[in-house]
Amino acid sequence: MSRTTSPPRRTRTAVLAAFALVAGVAGTTTALSGPASAAAAGCTVDYKIQSSWSGGFSANVAVTNTGDTVSSWKLEWGFAGNQQVTQGWNSTITQSGTAVSATNVAWNGTLATGGSASFGFNGNATGTNAIPTTFKLNGVTCNVSGGGGGGDGGGGTDGPSAKVDNPYAGAKVYVNPDWSAKAAAEPGGSKVSNQPTGVWLDRIAAIQGTSSARGLRAHLDTALTQAAGSPLVVQLVIYNLPGRDCSALASNGELGPTEIGRYQTEYIDPIAAILADTKYASLRIVTTVEIDSLPNLVTNVSPRATATPECDVMKANGNYVKGVGYALRKLGAVPNVYNYVDAGHHGWLGWDDNLIPSAQIFKQAATTEGGTVDNVAGFIVNTANYGATKENNFTINDSVAGKSVRESTWVDWNRYVDEQSFAQAFRQELVGVGFKSDIGMLIDTSRNGWGGTARPTGPGAQTSVDTYVDGGRYDRRIHLGNWCNQSGAGLGQRPTAAPATGIDAYVWMKPPGESDGASKAIPNDQGKGFDRMCDPTYTGNPRNNNHLSGALANAPLSGDWFSAQFQELLKNAYPAL
Repeated sequence: MSRTTSPPRRTRTAVLAAFALVAGVAGTTTALSGPASAAAAGCTVDYKIQSSWSGGFSANVAVTNTGDTVSSWKLEWGFAGNQQVTQGWNSTITQSGTAVSATNVAWNGTLATGGSASFGFNGNATGTNAIPTTFKLNGVTCNVSGGGGGGDGGGGTDGPSAKVDNPYAGAKVYVNPDWSAKAAAEPGGSKVSNQPTGVWLDRIAAIQGTSSARGLRAHLDTALTQAAGSPLVVQLVIYNLPGRDCSALASNGELGPTEIGRYQTEYIDPIAAILADTKYASLRIVTTVEIDSLPNLVTNVSPRATATPECDVMKANGNYVKGVGYALRKLGAVPNVYNYVDAGHHGWLGWDDNLIPSAQIFKQAATTEGGTVDNVAGFIVNTANYGATKENNFTINDSVAGKSVRESTWVDWNRYVDEQSFAQAFRQELVGVGFKSDIGMLIDTSRNGWGGTARPTGPGAQTSVDTYVDGGRYDRRIHLGNWCNQSGAGLGQRPTAAPATGIDAYVWMKPPGESDGASKAIPNDQGKGFDRMCDPTYTGNPRNNNHLSGALANAPLSGDWFSAQFQELLKNAYPAL
């Protein structure tokens, strides 16, 4: 699915000079940080109810420090007496009677002057859910702004839910019964068969359903039952562009490069019509829009060494940009739809000459075909890929034997070593080119756990920068460019709402156990070809720097159930099952 393309290695002297400059600035910033005992001399709090339902609500709190820098914080407030916090994220929340306190977690404790931290929680409430009027940050009374927010007063299936900042906050997520049944039928599969996964609409027939999978309306009807009066997210993968998957073959689609008309009228329009049915207005519908498409127009076109003729065609005819723009506009017009555009992964777009042009082409797509950035709720990274969420044994700023981690063969001058740092940085780049400041990021963690006996427990030996990185990295692929049915992969972090700053959720958008592509040619009527990157004997191409593919043998067509892969994902899950 997701492809990687490392740019040619940069001139080392120039890159190291730039690296040294960045390190110097970072050091200056650190020196200015205040001590942990510093107290805030001023603060502002923005408390918003994001959504509400019968007997419950979800709230978001943003606190801004207007005083001196603090390296830890505690925010206190009082409820009216009829509210009780039941679950929180991005802070540690305690409640005694009406008194509530939220303290920072490890990664958001430092608040510079003007710096902010956000956290959220779910709670129970009876009667009027009054907004607290007094907040104290480290003992200092804060100014209060905001209030109110996106509660719908009733929730459930009785009426539309107001748009919320993060659709995953305070919500359950739809469990696809078709996938769940396959997972539960596997030995050990019942441990994860209740997890929510994406529903892939990868051809026109998927809208109505096939002999082996229910259609879109059937999924949404089932979702209403699962919601049972509470907010519920349904995750849909919009994946049927003309000339789909131009840099590979395994997921080629049914529409030819010029069939933009069919894409619009036979695929997007029927989906939009179903989603707009008021019957489904209470659901929060998250779409992942067209995996792999737009990044291919940056990395896999001429004059790049990684170019393919198919991607050159799609760049020339503009149908990827038109198709994505049309999908965003039509689907985004439905009030309860949240569009997340696929943004590759750190091993694909993490270099400046990939990341910056990608942000620009995303903006171009969002504003074509009559669309605006208002149709984009956020972006998703690592969809159907294997990049580790967080590499804890080394950072991009480390040096070994006089060489930066960026000089290692594995990192290859990339600016990011994992998906979370990439997603957070890319979010800022996207806001910088014109996307709204409240966009959120999703990270697909369905197959990036890399657990089991091969998982390192600490940094590698400091013999060289390569031994240091290779000995400590969780991602055990032969090369970052390997994407098909990877050997040794494991289930990653379970789906979680708001796990880190700027991250709306960890999701399992790619259903674990569904193949990335066949390891040999298999005739089919879905337009799916044989890509040698799915062949374990293949020695590679420029997109993986001519390494072995690392793929599992005996794989079926993309999207078909692959029992051997599912068993490997269970075995290597991290956190372990």
